[in-house]
Amino acid sequence: MEAIIHGIILAIGLILPLGVQNVFLFSQGATQPRLRSALPATITAALCDTLLILLAIFGLSLIVLQFEWLRLSLIVIGILFLLYMGYSIWRSTPSTSITSTALPTSKQILFALSVSLLNPHAILDIVGVIGTSALKYIGSERIYFTVACIVVSWIWFFGLTIAGTVIKKLDSKGKLMIIFNKSSALFIWGTAIYLFIGLM
Repeated sequence: MEAIIHGIILAIGLILPLGVQNVFLFSQGATQPRLRSALPATITAALCDTLLILLAIFGLSLIVLQFEWLRLSLIVIGILFLLYMGYSIWRSTPSTSITSTALPTSKQILFALSVSLLNPHAILDIVGVIGTSALKYIGSERIYFTVACIVVSWIWFFGLTIAGTVIKKLDSKGKLMIIFNKSSALFIWGTAIYLFIGLM
């Protein structure tokens, strides 16, 4: 029980702060014509988080992050993806009908992969916090801890997507979502600039 509660609290603490991944998933729920149309992004992000949590807890990512060239490559690719994603979201039109413009499935998956796997801060948080915290548990307790962290991330991501869908219904003309899209794009560009400054 201690391992489960620890995993839940830790995962919530890491996932709650406003980040590029959260902004993107919320925007997909709000801009896609139907909830199911936004699921590719949600499921991709949840699977990526599951992968990162498993790698962190079983220590493989600690080995990968020892290579400086790999870390730098990750940051550079992440910056480029964030710049492109910000541009796409800035130009997107909120969907108030099935014929409105929305990201296709392929772009949803690509962007979800980029904000999940090409975000150095998210990776270091998961490795440094969840991976380190898991060391205190062995056997079945570690499994309970792992499952708790993964379940929280899946529930949170689906909740964000659903919240975006609800907001869209309350904002039938899409005016609020236009503001949200512009704000999201600025936030994403700001994250890219922050990463670039850190790289320098």
